[in-house]
Amino acid sequence: MTSASSPVVVETTGAVATITLNRPDRLNAVSLPLYDELTDALDAIETDATVRAVILTGAGRAFCAGADLKEHGAGDTAGSRGAYVEVGQRVHRRLQLLSKPIVAAVNGAAVGAGLELALACDLVIVAEDAKLRFPELAFGTFVGGGTTYTLVQRIGLTRAKELLMLADFFSGRDAAEMGLANRAVPADRVLGVAHSLATELATRAPLSLTLVKRLLDKARHVDAETALSLEAEALLDCLASADWEEGQRAFSEKRPPRFTGD
Repeated sequence: MTSASSPVVVETTGAVATITLNRPDRLNAVSLPLYDELTDALDAIETDATVRAVILTGAGRAFCAGADLKEHGAGDTAGSRGAYVEVGQRVHRRLQLLSKPIVAAVNGAAVGAGLELALACDLVIVAEDAKLRFPELAFGTFVGGGTTYTLVQRIGLTRAKELLMLADFFSGRDAAEMGLANRAVPADRVLGVAHSLATELATRAPLSLTLVKRLLDKARHVDAETALSLEAEALLDCLASADWEEGQRAFSEKRPPRFTGD
């Protein structure tokens, strides 16, 4: 259960859960409490059968401005740095491994750790004029959250090297054109478009969505023969499900399917 003062707020509408990073006074900059609550929220969503799809967004005018440097400066030790890195990597992996599809609604600026959170989601809807940047190398630090593979996976090695090494700002419109985001829309439409996509995803068979997410994320690590084998296993799992039978009935009866996850 979250409150309006929590660094992470969760609201559920129908089968869609919206997770809002809720530190608007700090442009939703990440902190240990925010990472901890985000992990807890994802854990709860994973086990909630009523939730079929997830939206991740930010409160106020930013999605997430990156690491909260003010917090990092207070009591900064090797131990605290290690704890921060470990928690950050864990929450990104939780996003990537969640069995349910996640749509990032990037409503404003997404910088550093904020942009990394968006990349850990399955689909990204971004405001056309949003300011985006991976600034880490310009500050003598390094990216996290699996960015060295999620970014390459989305836009290729050549462009990934450019964005990380030069650390320049780019826009939401640029992000969509290079394939980092799925769609760039006016800022006031970001959440609406994300909700429409999440609502549509929530109508799909949960097992099919889980399996396609898992196999696509594995694709960069396997050869063609392994991919064929994994697809065959996934197909057989789906064909043994009650949702496959429902899909057939719905097609015959010319109506939308009502998948239950069984």
